[in-house]
Order: sequence, then C-alpha cells, then structure tokens
Amino acid sequence: MKTELLKIDSPQDTENLRRAAEVLRRGGLCGIPTETVYGLAANALDETAVKKIFAAKGRPQDNPLIVHISSTDELPALVREIPPEAKALAAAFWPGPLTMVLPKADCIPDAVSCGLDTVAIRMPSHPIANAIIRTAGIPLAAPSANTSGKPSPTTAEHVLHDMDGKIDMIVDGGACSVGVESTVVTLCTAPPRLLRPGGVTLEMLRDVLGVVDVDKAVLGELERGEKPSSPGMKYKHYSPDADVKLIRGSLASFARYAQTFPVSETLILCFDGEESAFANETIPLGAAADAAAHAQRIFRALRDADERGFKTVLVHCPDDRGVDLAVLNRLLRAAAFQVVDTE
Repeated sequence: MKTELLKIDSPQDTENLRRAAEVLRRGGLCGIPTETVYGLAANALDETAVKKIFAAKGRPQDNPLIVHISSTDELPALVREIPPEAKALAAAFWPGPLTMVLPKADCIPDAVSCGLDTVAIRMPSHPIANAIIRTAGIPLAAPSANTSGKPSPTTAEHVLHDMDGKIDMIVDGGACSVGVESTVVTLCTAPPRLLRPGGVTLEMLRDVLGVVDVDKAVLGELERGEKPSSPGMKYKHYSPDADVKLIRGSLASFARYAQTFPVSETLILCFDGEESAFANETIPLGAAADAAAHAQRIFRALRDADERGFKTVLVHCPDDRGVDLAVLNRLLRAAAFQVVDTE
C-alpha cells in the first residue's frame, strides 16, 4: 500500500478535506491531526474498517477505541443515555481534549468497544480534525497513529515513520498543541471516575462535577487479567526501545545517579536550567513548573531517544498535579513503572 501525505493548513481547504473524507467513507485509514496527538482514523460504524486500525497498529484486541465527533448533535445516536454530568462536561470542555465514557448504542461495533457495554467519545478542537469529521459525515474511531506501545505521534512525520505503507493517507495539519492524549472520565460509575489524565485536569473536572474519583490505574498497574476500560491503561505503553527510568530526588542526587551509566548511551530528560549538571546529552522539557511544556515535548523527546540510538533514558520525575499528572501517567508506563528514588 502507498501512503499518501496530504497537507491541509485550513478548514477552508474543501477540496483536500473531501479527499480525506472519501478515504474514510470508503473504509480506509487516515492519520489525522488533533490538538492532543495524531489519530489513526476509520469509520467508527464500519467494523471491517475499525479492525484495520488494530492490524495497522499491532494493537491488542482488548484495548477499546475512542470515537470522535464534530458536534454534540452527533452524540445521541451513539449512546443509550446522556446523563446531566455529560451535558455539563460538554458545555465546559467540548470541543477539546476530554473523552467521556457512556453506555453505548447498538450501532457501535464490538471492535470499537472491545466487548464492553460502553463507548468513549470526544469532540476534538483541532480545526482540521473537526472539519474532516464534519465533511465525512461519520463518527471516527481514532486511537493514536503510532505502532502500539510506542510513543504517541505529535507530528505527521512521526505518523509516517510508524505507518508508511500500512494506511491510505496521512493528513499533515502541523504539530499538536497539547501533546498528550485526551483526559478520559467514565460517567458509568457513581461518582464519575478519572481513567486517564490529560489536558483537562482532575481539578477542572472536579470544578464542574464535584466529586471525581481517580482510578488506581492512573498511577498504578492493572490487576493481572483485568480488562482495560480506557485506552492508555496497559502496564507498558508510550515506550521507546530505550530503557526508561523515572528519577525522584534532588538534582544533585540525580546527577550522581546518572554517572553510573555510560555517558554516550544515556539520554537525560530534565527541566530547563538543569542541563549543566550532567555530562550526558540532555533534552530539557521546559521549566519545572511548566506542565504544558512537559506535555508538548515528552513524546517527541522519547522518539528522539530512539532516533539517536540511546540505550537508556533517565527522566526527572514531574509533579502529580494539573497537566503534569498526565505526563507522569505516560512516563510511568513508558518506564514500565521503574522509579528510582536517588535520595
């Protein structure tokens, strides 16, 4: 298969939007930009098309997909009910990086929900993604457009690296602004429960809903045999080929620990201003308090580690508040929960 790379800079580019929409309507796969990460999209109502996503990514068959819509008018056909909490969250955060898990309608194929009685739905705010969905006239199932388990793609080049020859088209809409996948909250429990942190923070959810529980898998591991109820809950995920370790402790103790690894084989992901503490190559993720920068840069940095041939990546552990909870969640899985306290 030849993968076409299509540049779309504006939602007014109706000709190219129609080309991307036609790929999706005929059952093909298309990499699309969103504000979070690039998605690998297919017609969410076409089970055959959805199964192609799993094949292209090498994705486990028990990992459910998120359905993307372009308007709240499209939601009622996809779910059995819309609780008041969903309406409040949609008013506050849609379009945007928030996914809600709701009871699914019969039209949702089992391949999307992976046998669950629920469906995860979001409305992206990226103008190109929204325009593609609207032009296609169908909801789109779209996990991240990368090889399963590897760092998520935040540019079209990342998608091409992983998916060239496996999918029909990649739409280049520029770099993603958020940089980590959407927040996932289930409204099928009382109280609602955060399944995956993202750009809509736990604090923001609680401002709207009041009590919101946090699933143990956000910062921990699923129990053996437990089925994931949301994407991104697997033990090891978002991981480069290099061995990733999270470092908790002072900068001085981190620098001493880094000296125990071969300099030429070890990449340091640190905060701005910390680079001079290391003899190794470093990639700064932003100021220590700049969680938005950490989210925007983390997947690119993990991909850089593999492109440059590093065997080990040591990462200064971020906080667990605000958007940094999302960054920490991704890093714990990238590191297979290897956390070193250097104090």
